Amino acid sequence: MNKKPIIIAHRGASGYRPEHTLAAYELAINCGADYIEPDLVSTQDGVLIARHENEISETTNVAKHPEFAQRRTTKIIDGESKTGWFTEDFTLSEIKTLRAKERIPQLRQQNTVYDDLWEIPTLQEIIDLVKNYSKQLGRNIGIYPETKHPTYFRTINLALEEPLLATLGYQKENAPVYIQSFEVSNLQYLAQKTHLPLVQLINLTGQPYDFVVSGDIRTYTDLLTKSGLEEIAKYAQAIGIHKDILVPRDDQNQLRSPTSVVQNAHATNLQVHAWTFRNEDYFLPLDFQGNPQGEYELFFSLGVDGVFSDFSDTALSVRDRSQSLDIS
Repeated sequence: MNKKPIIIAHRGASGYRPEHTLAAYELAINCGADYIEPDLVSTQDGVLIARHENEISETTNVAKHPEFAQRRTTKIIDGESKTGWFTEDFTLSEIKTLRAKERIPQLRQQNTVYDDLWEIPTLQEIIDLVKNYSKQLGRNIGIYPETKHPTYFRTINLALEEPLLATLGYQKENAPVYIQSFEVSNLQYLAQKTHLPLVQLINLTGQPYDFVVSGDIRTYTDLLTKSGLEEIAKYAQAIGIHKDILVPRDDQNQLRSPTSVVQNAHATNLQVHAWTFRNEDYFLPLDFQGNPQGEYELFFSLGVDGVFSDFSDTALSVRDRSQSLDIS
């Protein structure tokens, strides 16, 4: 396992800039993040772009574009009804007329000053940014893409895996890469196509959507059993896990005792990357209100191999301080 936990900039420096913009990724890189994390969805013409969801009304100004008003629709995505505008109904050139906006303005009002400024980036543009900064700064900056709704996109003939590997594969100087997914079958497919490390995402509740489709009754909890972790280790190198599974909270939002998941995963030769760390009290347990640094210290002490953070500068300051204390 990694001696030094990696800091993954969750959707870029999304605590300071609208998520999944080149500006957010650039700031995260300048903060010192080891990896930047783009969530990937497809356009109508099969280009991978960075959005948290394929429904884009919450993160773009598409509603302000009267020329696209008729494209507002309702779809079933992973079993849930969603209404809005969907990336798969837009060509890349149309997507490029939109601008990003802050997803949670009620909590990050300061970020709304950047609304409507920046384009929606493609995966290729993100790779180019990372390569340029890696050369400029003299350090390897990694990319940690997530395939969003892979079963859904495959059913509409816009599979994510092939364009993802093609875009990554055309790079002569690949940055370090992890590929992550909440589904299982697409990671198993990718394991046959690439040697890049894969990450099985584990949610607090529910089950992988491809399991729902195939009739597999196993849940994310089942994947954390000894046999479940051994199965994951056949196709993946890490689990990306909701941090409340590692340290549960009670109904008063206070932390309970840590579970043994980190040790169990390490025993199966799987790294553990925990998500998502945020500075705002709204997201923090009562134990660390006003002290997000304390939450990082707890999880680093448990031996996690990486953390996803909206505030990579905070994560890095705690990690580097902890590392210096360990050395001394």
